[in-house]
Amino acid sequence: MSQTSAVWTENILDLAGNKVQLIRGGSGDPMLVLHDELGPPGWLNFHEQLSKDFELYLPSHAGYGKSKRLDWIMNMRDLAGWYLEVLDDLDPGPMTLMGFSMGGWLAAEMAVMCPDKFKNLILVSPTGIRPPTGEIYDIFLVVAQQVLSDSFWDASSVPEFKLICPDEPSPELTEFWEVAREESCRLSWRPYMHNLSLPNLLHRLKMLKTLILWGREDAIVPLSAGDAYQQSIAGSHLHIIEQCGHRPEVEKTQEFVEVVSQFVKNNSLDHLG
Repeated sequence: MSQTSAVWTENILDLAGNKVQLIRGGSGDPMLVLHDELGPPGWLNFHEQLSKDFELYLPSHAGYGKSKRLDWIMNMRDLAGWYLEVLDDLDPGPMTLMGFSMGGWLAAEMAVMCPDKFKNLILVSPTGIRPPTGEIYDIFLVVAQQVLSDSFWDASSVPEFKLICPDEPSPELTEFWEVAREESCRLSWRPYMHNLSLPNLLHRLKMLKTLILWGREDAIVPLSAGDAYQQSIAGSHLHIIEQCGHRPEVEKTQEFVEVVSQFVKNNSLDHLG
């Protein structure tokens, strides 16, 4: 089973003992992109722009999208361990690892398990650490549309917002969101959206070039969690995007792509400010 476009392909592959949905596109150094708690968003504008410089791997986590659920995966660390075998089977070589929100937490768990497997780590508004100040938004108290709306500082100025969050979602999209939320609840409920042991392991990343990206007005994961990540990963860089919420890749696509591209291509982080 596959789908194609001018720049990407979608296939269902046998990886790590499971059927895994994988979108792959672009050319250049490989980059693994891990989606958030609401499921794989498809191919968006920021993917399109990044694909000019990188070969993107966009898998759907086990239990999300078209990837089969694995009952033995009971928490985020289980999922991280399974993903490392997915990479063993794909064998893309050393690559950049990037994750969004819960996918950022997942990326951090993968990296602390096997830091030598990755060239760069990019965490975008990740959950995974309990914020020193404020609380992580409870995505299970409201409908998915409200979660998405609250993820943006100014949704009305974002051309892709109606694409990812239509006014009248189809029954298929509503079911897609609910399945993703159910799996996210199963993996991250107690404690909610964080792992108390993770900050004590992040020091393993001291030799891995790490960028942490955050929207100044993030209403989903407080910026204090970004500070905690930066303090826990020696040598990491925290880049804050102004007038931006939890989804900088969609709300501030141009700045996001420029920062990510420059980070990966340059050995120094000084140019990021």
